Amino acid sequence: MLRLKIAQAAIAALGLVVAALPLAVHAQTVRCVGKDGKKYFGQTLPPQCVGQAAEYLDKSGNLIKRTEAAMSQEQRLAKEADDKKKAEAAAVAKDEARRNRALLETYSSEKDIDLARQRALKDNEAAVKEIEERLAKIGQRGKALQKEMEFYQGKNKPPAKLVEDIKNIEIDRKSQQELLNAKKKEVDSINVKYDEDKKRLIALTKGQPAAEAASAKPAKK
Repeated sequence: MLRLKIAQAAIAALGLVVAALPLAVHAQTVRCVGKDGKKYFGQTLPPQCVGQAAEYLDKSGNLIKRTEAAMSQEQRLAKEADDKKKAEAAAVAKDEARRNRALLETYSSEKDIDLARQRALKDNEAAVKEIEERLAKIGQRGKALQKEMEFYQGKNKPPAKLVEDIKNIEIDRKSQQELLNAKKKEVDSINVKYDEDKKRLIALTKGQPAAEAASAKPAKK
């Protein structure tokens, strides 16, 4: 008999809980300001607040969630532009952090940078010398071909191979000269790179913002 009464009491309690569920679902208040500027309250979103920001409160008045007002096309475009700007700034910051890590992993001191600069300049100097030697050989070959061409001046038509060789030697000369000019210009680029690396290393090890240091003008050499 006691067990029966306990079971009946449990069933009754369960029934009360189930009956209270619809009330719990609706035990919230929607608070909003309509398009007319007036405040509205209701268990569901008042018609005057459609498209407006709204706050959902529980029965104790605590904020459950908040929905934002629908944006106009102008507002949406402005938000998209702002989001894009933030994403670009985040990408720049991420790239700068990556470069800073790489710099610190590559160099432990300013002396390391100076040594790296010297190696780069030495490699460039060797490349320039090699190109100049090729140009000298091309020049010698070109003079020999021109001398051979002079033999046919006012006489028979020169051989097609000779004409083609002179044409090709001139193409090679121009190509090597362009390469030489580019290599000589690399000297400035090399110095600029290592100047910036040194400024960034000093900034990272002594606390100055690295971006500010990298943008500073390099010292005159």
